Amino acid sequence: MTVSDPPQDDTDIDPESRPSKTRLKQEMHALQELGEQLVELEPARITELDLPEKLTDALFAARKITSHGARRRQMQFIGKLMRAIDPVPVQEKLNVWQHSSVQHTAWLHQLERWRDRLISDETAVTEFMRHYPQVDATQLRTLLRNIEKEKLASKPPKSFRALFQLLRQTIPEVPV
Repeated sequence: MTVSDPPQDDTDIDPESRPSKTRLKQEMHALQELGEQLVELEPARITELDLPEKLTDALFAARKITSHGARRRQMQFIGKLMRAIDPVPVQEKLNVWQHSSVQHTAWLHQLERWRDRLISDETAVTEFMRHYPQVDATQLRTLLRNIEKEKLASKPPKSFRALFQLLRQTIPEVPV
């Protein structure tokens, strides 16, 4: 450094252009929360994300840790490793998986509502066949009769489950 060169330190940088400490902490916490979501995923989903090997190993290790303090430290380590990757594609993939999971759950609830209506309301059979003409009406009515017989005889709900399977085959799940 010569006498004419000004000293190079952080005071020369415009403070407005640097993110604040609070903002940096918020970003680090957001990455750590994203890491926590990743730890909760199934192992196959984690590998599907194509993350760096070190991060993948840290995620698998965190799944095995039960001690609160050790898990907290591991999550901080995962947050640190997350800074080296672009979190946007990972978050987008998680959002797609979450959305498809919500959609799948809604479809299952729709099947359960139809099953309950078919069992309790005789007019629901006609309405169901109008909505889904591809259903085997004979099989549907047979299952409904068998459900009543099983209830009266206190038998296991074999036909109840079979009706649900018939509904799964009949009512399509709308893809994402």
